[in-house]
Amino acid sequence: MVNQTLPKQKNLWFERLMALLATVNLGLVMFDLTYVQWRDFYLRRLPKVTQIYDPIKGIAAHRETQSYLQAVDALKEQVSQTGLTSPQAKAKLDELSRLSVEMIDSNPFAGVGKSGTLEKIKNRMRDRIGKDSAKQSFTTFWSQAYLSEKGWNQEFTFFNQKISPLIGSNYYRQIGENSEYFDDFWLIDLPFITIFAIEFLARIFYIKRRHPGSGWLNAISYRWYDLFLLIPFCRWLRVIPVVVRLDQAKLLNLQPLQHQINQTVVANFAEELTEIVVVRVINQIQISIKQGDFTRWISQQENVRPYVDINNVNEIEAISSLLVQTVVYQVLPKIQPDLAAILRHNIDTVLNQVPMYRNLQAFPGIGQAQTQLSEQLATQITTSLYGALVSAIQDPEGAKLTTQLVQSFTNALSTEVQQKKVIAEIQSLLFDFLEEVKLNYVQRLSQEDIETIVEQTRQLRTQAYIQPIVEQSSAIVEKKL
Repeated sequence: MVNQTLPKQKNLWFERLMALLATVNLGLVMFDLTYVQWRDFYLRRLPKVTQIYDPIKGIAAHRETQSYLQAVDALKEQVSQTGLTSPQAKAKLDELSRLSVEMIDSNPFAGVGKSGTLEKIKNRMRDRIGKDSAKQSFTTFWSQAYLSEKGWNQEFTFFNQKISPLIGSNYYRQIGENSEYFDDFWLIDLPFITIFAIEFLARIFYIKRRHPGSGWLNAISYRWYDLFLLIPFCRWLRVIPVVVRLDQAKLLNLQPLQHQINQTVVANFAEELTEIVVVRVINQIQISIKQGDFTRWISQQENVRPYVDINNVNEIEAISSLLVQTVVYQVLPKIQPDLAAILRHNIDTVLNQVPMYRNLQAFPGIGQAQTQLSEQLATQITTSLYGALVSAIQDPEGAKLTTQLVQSFTNALSTEVQQKKVIAEIQSLLFDFLEEVKLNYVQRLSQEDIETIVEQTRQLRTQAYIQPIVEQSSAIVEKKL
């Protein structure tokens, strides 16, 4: 027992190790795919991440915006040395005004799709100065008069907190010879792909060894989802093998999700299949009615496609005979007392409506005699009728007369129905009725109804699976007791 369990445990640990390795790889892939969109967040909260990962994505500081921020730092240094009103500080302010206008005109943010960042900078500067023109707002902001009036420290703090981070978020991204952005993520991904490729080949050889008759394509099809771990494009598809591996390693339970998916697929398929089958059957009946099959059946003529009889028995007559015998011999004897009670009630009602009989009710014993008379009449009538029915069935002559009556009725009805006016009206009504069935009932086959059926089926399967386990457990407990 231990020898069988140990290999299974080793295999489970290997599966878990590879599943965790695939999960780590998927995490790196998702990080790489979202890095550019989330770079501003990393720059504000985790600047070390941008310092490490920017070179991998070919990201470098943009020269124009970097020169602008260096000019701001130079102004700060100059003001700390010579003051805000010095000629050297004025020269730095004039340079910043010129660089601001150039930044607005050239829009260095457009190269990496960050034009919205420049608009945010312009809006914040307009709100700060109170002018409609962003260029005039920057020119006013970088002036000795404005900074002296509003306060150098206060305005410089505003710029450092609201404007400088937005300008600093701009970057330049290298473009390769293939006209695509530079990206060295493959260097990180290559070791994972190598490991997964070796594992994939080992698994394929193992499957081929266990199933010598199957081809290499069949062996690969057993692990088709692992192919997503090997392709260097569409890396987000690796979520498929990762989820499958986590489920196989028993680190993630996908049974509820799998049941829900199966139920949804089956429900959709069953709904469409049911509608197709029902509509097809109704359409076939309507086509038969249009082609005159109904008329030929009513008139009992030979059809183009003759009716196939497999046992030389008229099933309708046989069923009718069986039903009559069941009613007479099985049903009527059981309900005969009820029939007698109904008949007795009707006799009493009729007698009570006769004026002379109501006058006789005043004499002693008449009421009891009435009850006895009603019971005798009811019993005698029901017994006579039942005997007549039995005699009619058992008597060959009576049965023959009954058969003639049925045939005469059928022939008379068929003759009347075969009139062209009646047949045409019946055909039209049947065709319209079938069309109404399609519109009112077939289209009402809802997803909810199908899902209810699927859910009931699942519950039955669950009960069928649990019931033997419960019975076995009960037997073990009783045995121990």
